[in-house]
Amino acid sequence: VSLYSRKVLIEAKSKDILPEWMRFVKGVVDSEDLPLSISREKPQDTALIAKLRKTLARKVVAHLTQMAKKEPDKYLNEFYSEYAFFLKEGLCQDYELQTQLSKLLRFECSRDSDDAEDKMTSLDEYIARMRPEQKDIYYIVAPTIDAAMNSPYLEAFEKAGVEVLLLFSAIDDFVMANLEKYEDRKLTSVEKSDIDLSELKTSGDDEESKSGGDDLYKADRKLTAAEALELCNWFKSALGDQKVGSCIVTERLTSSPAIVTDNESGTMRRMMRMVDTGEGSRDDIPLPKQKVEINPKHPVIVGMFDLI
Repeated sequence: VSLYSRKVLIEAKSKDILPEWMRFVKGVVDSEDLPLSISREKPQDTALIAKLRKTLARKVVAHLTQMAKKEPDKYLNEFYSEYAFFLKEGLCQDYELQTQLSKLLRFECSRDSDDAEDKMTSLDEYIARMRPEQKDIYYIVAPTIDAAMNSPYLEAFEKAGVEVLLLFSAIDDFVMANLEKYEDRKLTSVEKSDIDLSELKTSGDDEESKSGGDDLYKADRKLTAAEALELCNWFKSALGDQKVGSCIVTERLTSSPAIVTDNESGTMRRMMRMVDTGEGSRDDIPLPKQKVEINPKHPVIVGMFDLI
């Protein structure tokens, strides 16, 4: 962005007039408030530039907000598909504009829809479709849409009829961690261990659980509480205390034998392992202990118990 004062060029292609995350913007700023003897070394001029930067950043975000509202197709196809990364970077860096930027985000969603564009949803649209008893906004980070839709973590949400936001970029995990809440609703990864969907279950879910659900994934018998405890103890000792922190029985699963649950998603765990601040190999950094939840009705789990 080039800076002018009363049509006199002060600085060409300045990198200081807009925040770093707005580096995709080109333009001209002509301000009558700037003295012609401007020098960025002077404190008063630094304050002027900082004020100008804030004003321009708000104007750019306001323009994008208007585009998203009045021309949603143009915003989604022409702008967001190309520049979503910059908005997410800005949300993690610019806390003053965080709320406005969060309204500009668009995510794919787990709800059934033949229209590809209809799958892209804003956080406001997601909240508008939520059932009154749903408290949190749920999301999953996965490498592809197929991996997300076939994830065992989604089983409980599909049964409860709860939509889940599908995130495919590594930065999305940091975005959700930085945002934490949206409209006083927590942003929660489906991989967390303390998720309770009991209030969202319908009578149809109870009937399905009584009938056993999909017989393909149902063993001839279900492990008793004592058998499940014995299997969990063996599971922990076989893998070692360094890998497994706890092993419990879960009601979240129907077609999968087990899941790993924790406060961090799988993507975040891989990122933690890759970030090496010390010397030596990256593989030397141990992953945190994981919480394992097993499905006592699954033939794999029952088969494992019979083997041990």
